Amino acid sequence: MTQNSSDTLSTVSQPLTHLDAQGQAQMVDVSAKAQTVRQAIAVGQVRMLPETFAAIVAGNAPKGDVLGTAKLAGIMAAKQTAQLIPLCHPLPLQKVEVELIPDPALPGYRIQAIVKTKAETGVEMEALTAVSVAALTLYDMAKALEKSMQIENIHLLSKTGGKSGDYYSEDSARLYPF
Repeated sequence: MTQNSSDTLSTVSQPLTHLDAQGQAQMVDVSAKAQTVRQAIAVGQVRMLPETFAAIVAGNAPKGDVLGTAKLAGIMAAKQTAQLIPLCHPLPLQKVEVELIPDPALPGYRIQAIVKTKAETGVEMEALTAVSVAALTLYDMAKALEKSMQIENIHLLSKTGGKSGDYYSEDSARLYPF
């Protein structure tokens, strides 16, 4: 099953799995689900002034290695998602890859995280967390150069595996052709 963003409204009417019969928050029981290979790709971007972009590309940021630090922060964040998002399951992650791609047209950086596991539930939140924290870290590392940087457009690009099938964002090829 392939799902795109136009299918989103049809899934909203399904029962809310994170609420019990009394309407209280609960962690979903996934113990009866089979372990399958699951992968999620999330993306986002950090927009900045051309001068800030040039300084980061040249390695002239006051705090040091902006991109290396942001990449490492994104990887570490994916591994901590269950500690940050209350109802997420702790998952054994087999792959976390974070890329920061310079884009002079923004100007700024596009961020992509790929997270993969073999588990009973998916890794969408881990991929989104990796992108979010990588973007926040890039901001933190470069804020001495510019405080008006904008973190934008963080979203799930695709997910594969699991009972609900595969999902590909309608804008995936147009906005993120890498």
